[in-house]
Amino acid sequence: QVQLVESGGGLVQAGGSLRLSCAASGRSLSNYIMGWFRQPPGKEREFVAAIRWSDDGTYYADSVEGRFTISRDNAKNTGNLQMNSLKPEDTAVYSCAAKVGTIITTQPRHYNYWGQGTQVTVSS
Repeated sequence: QVQLVESGGGLVQAGGSLRLSCAASGRSLSNYIMGWFRQPPGKEREFVAAIRWSDDGTYYADSVEGRFTISRDNAKNTGNLQMNSLKPEDTAVYSCAAKVGTIITTQPRHYNYWGQGTQVTVSS
C-alpha cells in the first residue's frame, strides 16, 4: 500500500506561485508513476502532470505546459508541483496519485492510490 499526503495549497493572486508537495509512505516509488490532478468547482477531475519515478520522464496537460513543473525527491520519497504564473482558472482541489508501472497515463481511473487533496485558490 502507498499512502499519499499533499501539502502546500493556499490562496494566491493571479501571476503568483505555489509549490505543492506529495509525500509518499508505505513503499518506495521507484516503480511508480506519480500524477497530479485537479478538480475545479463544479467540473470533472482533470489531469495536470505526471512523472515517471525511474527516469524523471514527465508529461503535462496543455493548459499548464510552461507554467507548472513536476519533480521528485528520491531521498524524501516526495513529489513536487511548482506552479508559476497562476491564473484564476487554475483554482481547484489538487490531488496527487500514484500508479504502478512505467507508462504515464492521464486517466484518473488508472491510478491506484490518492491523496486527500489540497485547495488552490487564485484570485484575480
